[in-house]
Amino acid sequence: MSSLNSKNFIGDNFLLQSDVAEKLYHEYAKDLPIIDYHNHLSPQLIAENQPIKNITEAWLKGDHYKWRAMRANGIDEIFITSAATSHKEKFLKWADTVPYTLRNPLFHWTHLELKRYFDIDELLQPTTAEAIYEKANAVLEHKTPAQLLEDLKVEVICTTDDPIDDLKFHQEIAEKGFYTKVFPTFRPDNLLMVEKPSFPDYISKLSACVEFSIQNLEDLLKAIQARIDYFDSLGCRLSDYGLEQIFAYDFTEEEADVIFKKRISGDDISKDEANVFASCILVKLCEMYHAKSWTQQMHVGAIRNNNTRLLEQIGLDAGVDSIGEFPVAQSMSKLFDTLNLKNKLAKTITYNLNPSQNEVFATMMGNFQNSDYPGKMQWGSGWWFLDQKDGMEKQINCLSNMGLLSKFVGMLTDSRSFLSFPRHEYFRRILCNLLGEDVKQGLIPNDIEFLGKMVQDICYYNAKTYFGFKTQ
Repeated sequence: MSSLNSKNFIGDNFLLQSDVAEKLYHEYAKDLPIIDYHNHLSPQLIAENQPIKNITEAWLKGDHYKWRAMRANGIDEIFITSAATSHKEKFLKWADTVPYTLRNPLFHWTHLELKRYFDIDELLQPTTAEAIYEKANAVLEHKTPAQLLEDLKVEVICTTDDPIDDLKFHQEIAEKGFYTKVFPTFRPDNLLMVEKPSFPDYISKLSACVEFSIQNLEDLLKAIQARIDYFDSLGCRLSDYGLEQIFAYDFTEEEADVIFKKRISGDDISKDEANVFASCILVKLCEMYHAKSWTQQMHVGAIRNNNTRLLEQIGLDAGVDSIGEFPVAQSMSKLFDTLNLKNKLAKTITYNLNPSQNEVFATMMGNFQNSDYPGKMQWGSGWWFLDQKDGMEKQINCLSNMGLLSKFVGMLTDSRSFLSFPRHEYFRRILCNLLGEDVKQGLIPNDIEFLGKMVQDICYYNAKTYFGFKTQ
């Protein structure tokens, strides 16, 4: 491919295609702080707060979006995930790939991040790679994770943490008084995966964590409550699940107790028994969240670890997950209805990965709205493969048709990278542009003050009030 020639690609009005869109973004959205209520950043790196060594560490390590693009471009795995090649070699191979990502969101994200963090206007490609590598590294040499977060006005982030995590790094962060408040999120997937070979060992670790023996379902629920209490004491206000499906089998506690005892004794269980147990634990967890006034998040629909060779070579999160096809409407309805009948349905955000289920998720959430809280039941922003311009526009349009866009809690990064926060800017520009297009077409009134307040709510204020973080 010949060199791309377009300096200042990320201009002031990038993605903004009307005067109204420009006004909404620049006067109402641009300068708002960021609340990133779901990501996979390392609390240890934030607590230690040492400058990141180089842009490869910051940008390519753990970023399976980029890994997938490099593989599609025919780059050998040794330049993607292997420790046998240098940081610079990996970066140069990424630079070889970037021009071929045109029309993939990675092209936009790459140059938006280069502009915002490093004030780099050149397009990344082989002819500019060496200079960009050196310039970015010179900036990173003096920037700690906490400074990178503060530079983009990231007010709150919520990491993703296992129930047995001691959360010591969250405590260290709180003591250091950074601008960005860092809260844990309770991610209990391992409690639901009873059929996994590692489950008995996981329960032993949980037992050590709570300092009492877990021999039956009653003990398990007591241990879970103790960990939820601990997370809550450190500012946790959200839970999360990453599920292929929502478990909603009929169960009794007696049945779940038998299955649990069988499994921790080392015996195998059937798939139906696993589903019964998981359904019981899921309901119990949701009831505990309601009692704490937490928000529960459910990420549904990924089919994971498809490429066994790369899974064995690299391990989990190798970049070989994709969109799955799982029936979800009936189980989601049954779970929410079960909890609602007990008046124990917590604030809930669901995220679907299969775009064919957009309307399914959007309309399901509307079934359980009530006066507890405006927008109590949220259909979340475009997730994973859908958090790009087309996916965001479809999510915003579908939510507008099926619910109340004005009550939406907005964007999150779901990222492992400290350089991913311009995705909030990306979302804000897309939102403002959609509203601007509606005004231009006469579909909504040209009331800038009203629309500006709506934009600000979606981008920041709705999330700030919905989650109730203690930031003072």
